[in-house]
Amino acid sequence: MPQSLVQNYVHICFSTKGRLPLIQDSIQEELFAYLGGVCKNLESQPIIVGGTNDHVHLLVKLSRKMALMDLVEKVKTHSSKWIKSKDPKFSNFYWQHGYGGFSVNPRQVDRVVAYIKNQREHHRKVSFQEEYRRVLRKYKMNFDERFLWD
Repeated sequence: MPQSLVQNYVHICFSTKGRLPLIQDSIQEELFAYLGGVCKNLESQPIIVGGTNDHVHLLVKLSRKMALMDLVEKVKTHSSKWIKSKDPKFSNFYWQHGYGGFSVNPRQVDRVVAYIKNQREHHRKVSFQEEYRRVLRKYKMNFDERFLWD
């Protein structure tokens, strides 16, 4: 086969270090756009980026040339540097070390988009920690609670 055809949708989720509410409303939309831009520059198509003041969700169509761990590392590194350059009040901004990456069936993309769009409302009732545990259980992923948070 002369062509390499790949379609991998991935729902990526990670929080600020310590789940601190550092993603202020005043910077959220610009940060989400920046995160999407980094993905695009790495040939991974951002479908939607969203989140709340302590974590982000990205739904991307992963580039066939990029490993997920490399994409996440670059997105976190570039965005952390960017947000620190925006204002001295962000000088202590860091992302958590880890991340969650979950495959998404193409038929479920619209559902995940709606889920990410609804984050603000969703987190009026459910903490990020509980949300993350639920997703891990849904995907039948084994985890040790001691190592989920930093």
